[in-house]
Amino acid sequence: MNNSTPNRENAQPLISVVAPFYNEELVIDQFFQQVIGVLETMETEWEIVCVDDGSRDRTLDRLLAAARMNPAIRVLQLTRNFGKEAALTAGLEASRGDVVVLIDADLQDPPTLIGQMLDKWREGFDVVYGVRQSRDHDSLAKRVTAGGFYRIFNKLAPTPLPENAGDFRLMDRRVVDRVRALPERTRFMKGLFAWVGFSSTAVTYDRPGRAAGQSAWSYWKLWNFALDGLTSFSTVPLRIWTYVGLVVSLLAFFYASFLILRTLVAGVDLPGYASLMVVMLFLGGIQLISLGVIGEYLGRVFIEVKQRPVYLVDRVYQFPAGEPVPGDGRA
Repeated sequence: MNNSTPNRENAQPLISVVAPFYNEELVIDQFFQQVIGVLETMETEWEIVCVDDGSRDRTLDRLLAAARMNPAIRVLQLTRNFGKEAALTAGLEASRGDVVVLIDADLQDPPTLIGQMLDKWREGFDVVYGVRQSRDHDSLAKRVTAGGFYRIFNKLAPTPLPENAGDFRLMDRRVVDRVRALPERTRFMKGLFAWVGFSSTAVTYDRPGRAAGQSAWSYWKLWNFALDGLTSFSTVPLRIWTYVGLVVSLLAFFYASFLILRTLVAGVDLPGYASLMVVMLFLGGIQLISLGVIGEYLGRVFIEVKQRPVYLVDRVYQFPAGEPVPGDGRA
């Protein structure tokens, strides 16, 4: 659907590019070279908001070096590693642009698409997200598990996610303001972007490999990330175990009825130890799994009730053009 907005057709908005960084020192120079190169061709004002998410290498030093060279670069240093979702939240809250572009530092999301996204925004779309039409540089296991996650999520959650769409997207300021207003602490950003709605469209691209370095996302982290997404947007897992309990209870009732009838007809016989243990272990396993599912939701309620902030900022760095850099690196 094309919701053309006349006052956007020739608009020159302030563009905020938000990028989280965690141990990305090897790719930072290429990142700024490509992103700034694209932004400088757009004939509009822009800024780059970099969020250092507790990096342990020289990421912060390299970000500060880039900020000293360009006053449009702002660096947020978090007090520790809070995770990508928290870093994205920090970047969104620090952004000032009329439109905000989220992009990863590893350059697997091509900065050259920013111009195409901006054109879609001028056509009237409030959200323009990137869809990976090929993921040849990802392992087979990652492609299979990612596809499985999107299918399961979209069957369980009332708000579907665009398949193969990551965090790479352009959003209008009013969308950003709505996302910022959401209060939850366990933040699954892809789900939040879909939940707020607004007119959306996609741009497709072939996803390249990382420009440098290694991904910080292990399969264990991806598994926990998937659990956060499912439990944040669906209560179906809880409902499933209600039905499982009902089915097991019915089976137990029918089996008990069978034993009673057999005893009345054939007399009393001694039950087998093996069959008794199988039933006990089966029911015990069902109970433990159901308790685990309940515990996942209860743990998230516990996190929300404490109302701790999603992240903490240590320092914000920005160096105005022509001014000397302070000795401690703050500005």
